Amino acid sequence: MNINASGQENQVNPAELRKMFGANLRVLADTFPSVSQLCRELGINRTQFNRYLSGESFPRPDVLYRICTFFNVDARILLEPIDSLATERGVLNHPLIKDYVGTGMTDIPQDVFPDGFYRFSRRSFTESDLIIIGLIYVFRKDQHTFIRGYEAKEAMRQQGLPTDPETREFRGVVLPQEDGVAALVSHKATMATSFNYLSRVASFQNHYWIGYATRTVRETINGRRAARLVYEHLGNNTGAILEAARSVGFCSPEELFPYHRKLLQLDRPFA
Repeated sequence: MNINASGQENQVNPAELRKMFGANLRVLADTFPSVSQLCRELGINRTQFNRYLSGESFPRPDVLYRICTFFNVDARILLEPIDSLATERGVLNHPLIKDYVGTGMTDIPQDVFPDGFYRFSRRSFTESDLIIIGLIYVFRKDQHTFIRGYEAKEAMRQQGLPTDPETREFRGVVLPQEDGVAALVSHKATMATSFNYLSRVASFQNHYWIGYATRTVRETINGRRAARLVYEHLGNNTGAILEAARSVGFCSPEELFPYHRKLLQLDRPFA
């Protein structure tokens, strides 16, 4: 039963519900490589599934719940075209890869990788004798974990790139890993992406992560495509955040914070 603009109730025709559901189910099923395989995954008889598609039949509540859960949609598929629904499917939760990439994307506990500001350091990709220091922000939204930050102005100048905030900004999504987290990070409207992997360091303060960063560029004689990476969690400590913001940019290995320098193992080649 729907309420129209004048506040009156609109009676929903069961045939219309079946037709809308069938049309939406066809759209969802088309994202799967094989209808037979899809039926097996859903535990639904192929003949019965075809009746759903044609609008001849409607699933029981438990079967409808199974379908909605599988495709990560809600019961609005009974009333509205699938394209008009603001769902949380996304490419990483596409049926073809959701069990390989998308699984667990909403399951990164705060004690594994908490929200807040982080100071990071790594060898520069472009200046082999320098260290780059940066500041990023990690936050949760819509049950996902995201990263946001800005490249240092000097690092952009070194590459002959604009230094305006929009060009410097980067964002990424955090993915769970068996022994840490990974992040896919990119600038706006760019095809270049970096991959970060981080694992927590067992320490007294327990707020350091060590891993590596890689970037998607061609191999060159002088350029670096991978480097060790250190994250230091600052949380929402205003004083520490402001101090870190003032240190963003290039520095020499000798100027780097001692514990960052130790974790980066600058005297050891990165394999």
